[in-house]
Amino acid sequence: MSEKSHTHIALPLKYRPMTFEDVVGQEHVTRTLRHAIESGRIANAYLFVGSRGIGKTTLSRIFAKAINCSSPKGVEPCGECSNCCQIAEGRSLDVTEIDGASHNKVEDIHQIIDAVQFAPTTGKYKIFIVDEVHMLTTAAFNALLKTLEEPPPYVRFIFATTEGDKVLPTIISRCQRFDLRRIQTNQIVSRLEYICSQEKIEANRDALLAIARGAEGGMRDALSSLDQLISFKGDSITEEDALNVFGLVSRKSLEDLVTAVLTGDAATILHSVETFDSAGKDMRRLAGELMRHFRNLIVYQALGGNATELEATKDQIESLAQHAKLCDSSRIFRIADLLADMEDKLRYVLSVRTLIEMTLLKASRVAKVATIEEVMRAVQALRAGLPSTLPPQQTSVPVVASNAPQTKTVVESSKVSQSIDEDETEDDEEESLQVIEEPKKEEAPPPRRELSTEERRAILDDPKLNDVILKKLPGSTVVDFR
Repeated sequence: MSEKSHTHIALPLKYRPMTFEDVVGQEHVTRTLRHAIESGRIANAYLFVGSRGIGKTTLSRIFAKAINCSSPKGVEPCGECSNCCQIAEGRSLDVTEIDGASHNKVEDIHQIIDAVQFAPTTGKYKIFIVDEVHMLTTAAFNALLKTLEEPPPYVRFIFATTEGDKVLPTIISRCQRFDLRRIQTNQIVSRLEYICSQEKIEANRDALLAIARGAEGGMRDALSSLDQLISFKGDSITEEDALNVFGLVSRKSLEDLVTAVLTGDAATILHSVETFDSAGKDMRRLAGELMRHFRNLIVYQALGGNATELEATKDQIESLAQHAKLCDSSRIFRIADLLADMEDKLRYVLSVRTLIEMTLLKASRVAKVATIEEVMRAVQALRAGLPSTLPPQQTSVPVVASNAPQTKTVVESSKVSQSIDEDETEDDEEESLQVIEEPKKEEAPPPRRELSTEERRAILDDPKLNDVILKKLPGSTVVDFR
């Protein structure tokens, strides 16, 4: 047992790809490198850019083996000759790997410049692989420029970095740049299934899906997680084991939460978030997975159900088909905007659970509130359904009682009867019409007669006006009136 533990090789190292064919999810890079080797158009320098664990260093080593292999199988390295074995073991004199994080000064670059002067010993090319090249100082980059642009014909450079924007433009212009993609979830699951079959490990698909979700597109992280789970549980792994170890939410629970959002079920939303938080789940990762699910839902609706471009497994696609029937794309876009704002606020908020709850409740309202387009369609439908003999604004015809005068209008008493007390007699309740008289029109006032000059003077001289009114307004006089 102790001998087995000493000879154990970690899964990321044991199942590291050895040929271009083994590389997962980077077909656009492997195809170009194969054609370059086949046609002999090998550039002076290559730059691989991408997130962690997606194959930058692996591709660098495979490419180095392929161009230095003494007996290649087409464009693939044989993996058996001395050059391939030495490169794979890291002891080749013709292939030098440098960590840019710890060898980032001008002095370190001078060692490369000095080594460039010597021809390769056994292989065709002398290759320098610089990992995390963005960590080099500006002075170190500038010291490398001349050699990088005009190296000896037997020298090739391969750079790898996770932050391509930090590499100087003068360096990028001298390289062929390849942007590596995040590996899709279904591709990671397929690779994990293959490894489990080789290692005689029983793991259901949901458990492997949980591992792939936690890896976030990195194959190395997925293999490290699988290795950790095997050490934790042995030869049998379930989804619950993966969820407990990595703080993830099960696929079904996540999809049930999405269903609650799309149907406006506030109680289920609050209960689910409370359950996840109490179980110690990673709430920030939950927010990211919700955002990813709604992104897939938007893509699914945009493609009309075509799942070839989706980063999802077969079970996830079936769930997307069900969710697509619950809500239209305009609401899904609005919900995705809310989740994007939530992810931005999660960096600074103290109560993560509260922010997630409020955002999901708001999203559930968005899912059920009518959009402007729907309101316009409803109005147009109402207008189209009206009788052609009536104008759009007319909705009823007044009823005139046969025994009532023409100046009286009959009004339905159904609204009036709502205020009638329940204790009234049946005779009063059976009244169906109530007659209300229309207000009579007021008679127009007679035309105003103009006063003569004598009449106006007599009014102005009236003692009542001067003695009673003007006494209350000292200093005032009446000049004229109308």
